[in-house]
Order: sequence, then C-alpha cells, then structure tokens
Amino acid sequence: QELGSFISHEMNRCIACYRCVRYYKDYAGGTDFGVYASASRVYFGRPESGTLESEFSGNLTEVCPTGVFTDKTHSERYNRKWDMQYAPSVCQGCSSGCNISPGERYGELRRVENRFNGEVNQYFLCDKGRFGTGYVNNADRPRQPQFRTGDNVTTVSVDKALDTVIENIQGKKVLGIGSPRASLESNFALRELVGQENFSTGLSQKEQSLVELAASIMQTEGVYNPNMREIESYDAVLILGEDLTQTAPRMALSVRQAAKNKAKEMAAERRTQEWLAEPVQRIAQDEKSPIYILAATQTRLADVATGEVVASPNDIARLGFAVAAAVAGEKFTGLDEDTKAFAQTIADTLKAAKKPLIISGTSLQDAAIMEAAAQVAQSLGNAGLTLTVPEVNSMGLAILGGNSLEQAFAQDYDAIIVVENDLYRRLPAKQVDAALAKAKDVIVLDHAETATVKKASVVLSAASFAEGDGTVVSQEGRAQRFYQVYDPSYYKPELAIKESWRWLHA
Repeated sequence: QELGSFISHEMNRCIACYRCVRYYKDYAGGTDFGVYASASRVYFGRPESGTLESEFSGNLTEVCPTGVFTDKTHSERYNRKWDMQYAPSVCQGCSSGCNISPGERYGELRRVENRFNGEVNQYFLCDKGRFGTGYVNNADRPRQPQFRTGDNVTTVSVDKALDTVIENIQGKKVLGIGSPRASLESNFALRELVGQENFSTGLSQKEQSLVELAASIMQTEGVYNPNMREIESYDAVLILGEDLTQTAPRMALSVRQAAKNKAKEMAAERRTQEWLAEPVQRIAQDEKSPIYILAATQTRLADVATGEVVASPNDIARLGFAVAAAVAGEKFTGLDEDTKAFAQTIADTLKAAKKPLIISGTSLQDAAIMEAAAQVAQSLGNAGLTLTVPEVNSMGLAILGGNSLEQAFAQDYDAIIVVENDLYRRLPAKQVDAALAKAKDVIVLDHAETATVKKASVVLSAASFAEGDGTVVSQEGRAQRFYQVYDPSYYKPELAIKESWRWLHA
C-alpha cells in the first residue's frame, strides 16, 4: 500500500503480531490505521491508500519486527544496517531534546533511529525528528572555506581562510552573533573571542525576553519541572497557549498517555492490568483524565481534551489568570459569566487532582500567558510546570546570556561574526541589510546556504550535529551531549568541515 513519502509497506512479510496496531491506535491515538480481513487474508494498513496522518507514524519502522514497514527515505540510498556508522546524538528539531542514533554511510546521513532515554523520549520519536535531517546532505551547503564577493564564490584552504579572518579582526571591534541552534561550546567560544559586551544571542528582543522569562520562571524556587516520562503520570493537565503537536510533538505524545490515567485507575479497581488495552478501554468507555487546552487554533490533541477553547493570546492569558485566581479563592473581574464558570471548572478540576500539570510556552509570543501558567502552578502548590521554547538550544542560550540583535546592531563595530544563524529569519530584511552594511567584514560560520551566508565576505564551513560534538540544553534544562557520527574529510580529504567552536578557537 502507498503510505506517503516516509514509509514503505510490504505485507507479505507480516506475522500478524499486532505490534503496529497496538502502537499506532492504542498508544499514539491514530485513527487512520488498523487491521482488516481475516485468517490468511489479514491485512495491516489504512482503509485506503494515502499518507499516514499521525505525527508519530515513523515509529512503525522500529516497532515492526519483520520489515512490513520500512523507512522509505533510507530505501532511496539503501545500505545494510550493519554497514552504517552510528553515534549517540540529540534531535535538533525542537527544544524537547529527544535522544537519537543517526546512521551514516559513505559520508551521507542515511537514517535516524530512536535512542532509548528513560527520562526523555523513551522508545519513540516524532516524524519531524526522524525524517527532518535531510539538510545535512544538501549539495549546496558550504563544505570548504569560501571568499565571497556578491555572487562570486572562491574556495580557499583552511590556513588561507584563518589567516585572512585573523588579519581582518585583529585590533578591530568585532560583533559576535550566536545562535539557539548552535551548541553551547560554539556560543561560548564566540563570547570568549569578542567579549561579553560585544556578544549577541542572535535572538530578536521579543524572542529573547520570552525565553529568558521561561528560564527565570523555571529557576524559581518551588516550581517543579517534570521530564517527559513523568508527564505521562499526571492526572489533570492544563495547556495554555501551545499547539503542542507543532511546538513539542514528543511532549504531546506524553500528554496523550496522561489522558489514559483515569481509564487505568478504573481498570485497576476491577483488577485488570493496564497493558490490556482493549479491556481497559471497555471498562473506561469514554472516561479520560481531564485535559484542558486553551490555544489560538484547534489542536491535534482535541480528541483527548475534556475542554478546548480557541481564543486570542490576550484572552488565553486573561483566562489563565482567572483560573489562578479561582484556585487561590480570589475574585477576578472583567470576564463574562460563562467564562468565569469555565475558569472555575478548570480550577476545581486541578484542585481535585492528585498530580496537576500546567504546560505553556513561547509560541504565541505573549509573556502574560507564561506568567499566568506560573501563577496557576504556584497557586496549586503541588503542580508540575513545563514551558516550551522555540529551538534546540534556546534554553542554553538564555542561561548563557547576551545582547539581543536590536541591542547589538545599535553599537558601532568593524566586523561581524555570525555563528549558525540566519538573521533574515529573525528580523526584517531592511534592518539586517543596514546592520551588515555597517561592517567592513562579515564572517559567517554555517552548515547551510542561508540568506545570511550569501551576504558574507568569508564563509567558514561549520559542522552540522552529525559531523561534530557539542552540548545543548533542552526546555527542561537538561544539558545533553551529541557526538560526531562521521568525519566528512575521511571520505573526501579536500573537505574542511569543522565544529564552529573549533574554527573560533583557531
């Protein structure tokens, strides 16, 4: 059957073990996949051909023991699994910090597999993390140092590039722009090179203040920050302003498990084991642990939500503060009666729960929403609080500190060093053009051909996560190291791809 661009299907290998159905329907909550027919005609797949709808469908390739479901992206450049080289790594797709094992062959990243971490992602990854690493193999990415003038690109040796850069920045005022997708080591090396006062986090003022607020809330005494495994054990969840399946998909899968706790409790009273999905479901019928979602759009968790409200960021924040007031037993004015009643219902549910959880984050770019979430958590006293941030090392950068892009561009400087950051994605093009025009030299370290790389006078070919070592800090505040999967120069000695921190150290 045709199952989309990620997964191949080969039914003649099936031994009818039901692991795919148990995972896809019972665990991940997918509705478009099942088992059909009977006896020798039994069939595992979709009712009709088409892309699998679940954001976690890629796990079928690891759950299946016989290869009915295989990784289509790997099949295009197929090699035997035992010929691949693996290294422990961390997914760069969002701030959750899931553990992965990328596999390489002949200088290409061929596939990504899950790496078990009992406190983070456990056995499963989202499809963004599993299939979203194709940029590592892009043909147009800088693989050697380059001198650029407009569209003219000249490849140079490592020594020539370093000598030129050292000459251009020695004795000059240099602005260093870091990045939330670069490792802690790279950002730290840049800060050491240019000095604290000339170091920018590479975030816009708005984004930086939001991530710093998230970091400071999580560092507040008395706030408990659960890991993804623990999220599954909470018996009431309030999500404020986050479409979790888009901003932290693996966390959304954990929330989906939390919704089943009521059913497990009811089954336990009837002495039924929780792993017996069918009887547990029969006992519980439509009963679920309460999950309330207040978001700016309808989310993919709507099917497990007790209540879902689609509202503007302002209204979400006000409703959040109303819930906090109701939990604390205080009056809250300025809302209509229906909204007050809804806030009271959420508050009563959270107070009645043994383990309530509040989830919020930066995606709606409204500080009040996160403050409301923190207030609800602190009013409850026994609640967990989780805040999502935009990128793989956003939290690490917030803790490291530095100027925002606007503050950095207000200074005078002779040269700019940009590390793994596309400034045109952070600020309006006019603002970035004006800032780059002030500098005599623009030195960019990156592993992708971005709009900022096109403006550089010198490009130093940085390593992606698969080609270098580094440390990133997840939204949970968990520092994790990723390791080099392969060295590109082993296959092609002319390539000079090094971690950004190695370039900066040199």
